[in-house]
Amino acid sequence: MDQISWADFEKVELRVGTITTVEDFPEARKPAYKLTVDFGEEVGVRRSSAQITELYSKEELLGKQVVGVVNFPSKQVGKFISQCLVTGFYRPDGAVVLAVPDKPIPNGAKLG
Repeated sequence: MDQISWADFEKVELRVGTITTVEDFPEARKPAYKLTVDFGEEVGVRRSSAQITELYSKEELLGKQVVGVVNFPSKQVGKFISQCLVTGFYRPDGAVVLAVPDKPIPNGAKLG
Protein backbone atom coordinates (compact mmCIF):
# COMPACT_ATOMS: atom_id res chain seq x y z
CA MET A 1 0.00 0.00 0.00
CA ASP A 2 1.37 3.40 -0.98
CA GLN A 3 1.61 5.95 1.81
CA ILE A 4 0.56 9.56 1.36
CA SER A 5 1.39 12.58 3.43
CA TRP A 6 -1.09 14.53 5.51
CA ALA A 7 -0.71 17.35 2.97
CA ASP A 8 -1.79 14.94 0.21
CA PHE A 9 -4.90 13.96 2.18
CA GLU A 10 -5.78 17.60 2.84
CA LYS A 11 -5.99 18.21 -0.93
CA VAL A 12 -8.96 15.82 -1.25
CA GLU A 13 -12.29 17.64 -0.74
CA LEU A 14 -14.59 15.01 0.77
CA ARG A 15 -17.98 16.60 1.35
CA VAL A 16 -21.42 15.43 2.42
CA GLY A 17 -24.26 15.94 -0.02
CA THR A 18 -27.87 14.89 -0.45
CA ILE A 19 -29.02 13.06 -3.57
CA THR A 20 -31.80 15.14 -5.14
CA THR A 21 -32.43 13.23 -8.39
CA VAL A 22 -31.71 9.70 -9.60
CA GLU A 23 -32.00 8.73 -13.26
CA ASP A 24 -31.34 5.52 -15.15
CA PHE A 25 -28.18 5.56 -17.28
CA PRO A 26 -28.88 2.97 -20.00
CA GLU A 27 -25.98 4.21 -22.18
CA ALA A 28 -23.39 3.30 -19.52
CA ARG A 29 -21.14 0.29 -20.23
CA LYS A 30 -21.85 -1.09 -16.73
CA PRO A 31 -25.22 -0.61 -14.98
CA ALA A 32 -25.26 2.85 -13.38
CA TYR A 33 -27.40 5.76 -12.26
CA LYS A 34 -27.05 9.46 -13.05
CA LEU A 35 -27.17 11.26 -9.69
CA THR A 36 -27.66 14.91 -8.84
CA VAL A 37 -26.17 15.72 -5.43
CA ASP A 38 -26.59 18.95 -3.43
CA PHE A 39 -23.31 19.68 -1.64
CA GLY A 40 -24.51 22.91 0.00
CA GLU A 41 -24.00 26.58 -0.70
CA GLU A 42 -20.18 26.61 -0.96
CA VAL A 43 -19.87 23.72 -3.46
CA GLY A 44 -23.32 23.68 -5.04
CA VAL A 45 -25.08 20.97 -7.01
CA ARG A 46 -22.99 18.37 -8.85
CA ARG A 47 -23.79 15.45 -11.13
CA SER A 48 -22.24 11.99 -10.90
CA SER A 49 -22.44 8.60 -12.58
CA ALA A 50 -22.52 5.81 -9.98
CA GLN A 51 -22.37 2.06 -10.50
CA ILE A 52 -24.57 1.28 -7.50
CA THR A 53 -27.62 -0.29 -9.16
CA GLU A 54 -26.95 -3.72 -7.68
CA LEU A 55 -27.65 -2.71 -4.06
CA TYR A 56 -29.71 0.50 -4.32
CA SER A 57 -33.04 1.37 -5.93
CA LYS A 58 -33.72 4.85 -7.28
CA GLU A 59 -36.35 5.36 -4.56
CA GLU A 60 -33.91 4.33 -1.82
CA LEU A 61 -31.26 6.78 -3.06
CA LEU A 62 -33.50 9.84 -3.31
CA GLY A 63 -32.82 12.04 -0.25
CA LYS A 64 -29.88 9.91 0.92
CA GLN A 65 -26.78 11.67 2.18
CA VAL A 66 -23.50 10.52 0.65
CA VAL A 67 -19.80 11.39 0.83
CA GLY A 68 -18.31 12.68 -2.40
CA VAL A 69 -15.00 13.95 -3.73
CA VAL A 70 -15.85 17.37 -5.15
CA ASN A 71 -12.47 18.64 -6.38
CA PHE A 72 -11.76 16.19 -9.20
CA PRO A 73 -11.92 17.61 -12.71
CA SER A 74 -15.12 16.76 -14.60
CA LYS A 75 -15.02 13.41 -16.41
CA GLN A 76 -16.80 12.43 -19.61
CA VAL A 77 -18.76 9.18 -19.13
CA GLY A 78 -20.35 8.49 -22.51
CA LYS A 79 -22.48 11.57 -23.28
CA PHE A 80 -22.68 12.43 -19.57
CA ILE A 81 -20.32 14.74 -17.64
CA SER A 82 -19.57 13.49 -14.12
CA GLN A 83 -18.63 16.40 -11.82
CA CYS A 84 -17.88 14.53 -8.59
CA LEU A 85 -17.13 11.05 -7.28
CA VAL A 86 -19.66 9.51 -4.92
CA THR A 87 -17.62 7.24 -2.63
CA GLY A 88 -18.22 3.65 -1.62
CA PHE A 89 -16.62 0.34 -0.77
CA TYR A 90 -16.40 -2.73 -3.00
CA ARG A 91 -17.75 -5.97 -1.58
CA PRO A 92 -16.05 -9.26 -2.58
CA ASP A 93 -18.81 -9.80 -5.18
CA GLY A 94 -18.03 -6.42 -6.79
CA ALA A 95 -21.14 -4.60 -5.57
CA VAL A 96 -20.57 -1.09 -4.17
CA VAL A 97 -21.74 -0.10 -0.68
CA LEU A 98 -22.00 3.70 -0.35
CA ALA A 99 -19.92 5.62 2.20
CA VAL A 100 -22.53 7.60 4.13
CA PRO A 101 -22.71 9.59 7.37
CA ASP A 102 -24.54 7.65 10.09
CA LYS A 103 -26.37 10.77 11.32
CA PRO A 104 -27.79 13.75 9.39
CA ILE A 105 -25.27 16.53 8.78
CA PRO A 106 -25.50 19.79 6.80
CA ASN A 107 -24.79 19.48 3.08
CA GLY A 108 -21.25 20.62 2.32
CA ALA A 109 -19.75 19.47 5.63
CA LYS A 110 -16.11 18.55 4.98
CA LEU A 111 -14.47 15.35 6.14
CA GLY A 112 -11.27 16.23 7.88
